[in-house]
Amino acid sequence: MTGEEGRPRVGAFATWTTRRWLRVGVALSLAVLALLGTTGAWVLSRTAAISEDLVDVRSPALTTAIRLETAILNQETGIRGYGLTGTSEFLAPYRRGLTEQRANATRLADLLDGEPAGLRDLTGVQKAVARWQMRIAEPIAAAPPGEPSPLATERAAEGKKAFDRVRDALHGQQERLRAERARARDDLMATTTVRNWVFAAIGTLIVLLTALVFDGLRRGINRPLEQLGTEARTIAGGDFDHAISPTGPADLRHLSGEIDFMRRRLVRELAFSEEARLRLDVQAAELQRSNAELEQFAYVASHDLQEPLRKVSSFTQLLQRRYAGQLDGRADQYIDFAVDGANRMQILINDLLDFSRVGRLHNAHQSVDLDTVLARTLSALSVGIEEADATITHDPLPTLVADPTQMGMLWQNLISNAVKFRRPGTAPEIRVTAAREGELWRFTVTDNGIGIEPEYAEKVFVIFQRLHTKDAYSGSGIGLAMCKKIVEFHGGTIGVDPEYLKGARLTFTLAPEPPVSIDPSTLPEATRRSGAEHAP
Repeated sequence: MTGEEGRPRVGAFATWTTRRWLRVGVALSLAVLALLGTTGAWVLSRTAAISEDLVDVRSPALTTAIRLETAILNQETGIRGYGLTGTSEFLAPYRRGLTEQRANATRLADLLDGEPAGLRDLTGVQKAVARWQMRIAEPIAAAPPGEPSPLATERAAEGKKAFDRVRDALHGQQERLRAERARARDDLMATTTVRNWVFAAIGTLIVLLTALVFDGLRRGINRPLEQLGTEARTIAGGDFDHAISPTGPADLRHLSGEIDFMRRRLVRELAFSEEARLRLDVQAAELQRSNAELEQFAYVASHDLQEPLRKVSSFTQLLQRRYAGQLDGRADQYIDFAVDGANRMQILINDLLDFSRVGRLHNAHQSVDLDTVLARTLSALSVGIEEADATITHDPLPTLVADPTQMGMLWQNLISNAVKFRRPGTAPEIRVTAAREGELWRFTVTDNGIGIEPEYAEKVFVIFQRLHTKDAYSGSGIGLAMCKKIVEFHGGTIGVDPEYLKGARLTFTLAPEPPVSIDPSTLPEATRRSGAEHAP
């Protein structure tokens, strides 16, 4: 059916969400269970009340009535024996019967409290017994012992009639009590049957509700989710044009619509990303070509530029030695500038080459004992250490998987800096520590030198950045930049401890094994070919 505007009408339940279905289902289930539970509680209460009445009232009342009859019969037997023989022993059953009669009558009155019919029967029995006792039993019991009582013979017929009335009263009482007990038993059986049916109905309804709940969850939630998952896997498998069909409650249909909207958005984004990937492939190929050119430049710098630079340095030094003092002072000064510039240029080129080779040429990872590396470093720096009268101590250092050449360069730069930047007139004291920190090893190099101001804590790790003039401290300003590159290549970080104010403290971390680096040569052939095609 369609509405006035030609759109299909949505059913009354089509807009219900999963939460609403669950709320309505749970509410109906709880209402039915509450109704059956109330009925079951009433049946249980009724069964308990009838059982209590049967056990605590009806059966004890009948038993007490029988005991009352026994006590009265004992009185009649004792009186009859005493009246015929005059023997006083026959009065014992009579007196005992009186005591039991009073006790049983009191007990029976308590049990029948609130039941007029039962109390009338008890009153009738008591009146009949009282008349028999007054006319027969008490006069005969008052006769002197030793000889038969004349009243026993004279009132024999009257006594029989009086006691027959007692028997009739007792029989009527017991019949009523038996009938009441039978009625209570029948009520108990009927109530028990109702109880069993009610609890059977509760159990059946619980099973039915459980089945309905599971079937509803399967139809309303599990099946739509399974279908949604199947279609999502189809899309994830590469069929991005596969449309998702909304099913199930309103919220699941809305979710399906959102996922389908996301699919359409991804299709559009994939089109853009494919174009971007092609551009990135071209850029990667160009970067690879650029890296090759940089390597070629490093080769040229290490071979072709070194020779002319050595020639310039050699001839300027020769010029300095041969013509020193023969020209004017300004000429000597110019010659000194040329010699110093050539020497510094040679140092800068060598340091720059070493910096560029970190992670490119030096990449032979193996098990390295840092204690041995540090010992070799101290031996290589022994002359400068002795001249500065430096004291160097260290903790036991671990063994790591690293590049031994780079580890030597790292310790050489850190130790030589700590010795070089010492306080005037103070012997350097350098301490190296190592401690495990989670998955990494943390090292510190602490000295008592001039220290590093906090505002320069990042600047010192930038290549060619110097905090002092070359006249104050020699060097090219590349040492700490190389240390940073080595540490990062081995999966760690390096920095200056700003809280240490008695000198400088450099702290860095190293991984037990360096991270896997990406080799540009491992790029896909299609990428390299695309780059070659687009390369100028």
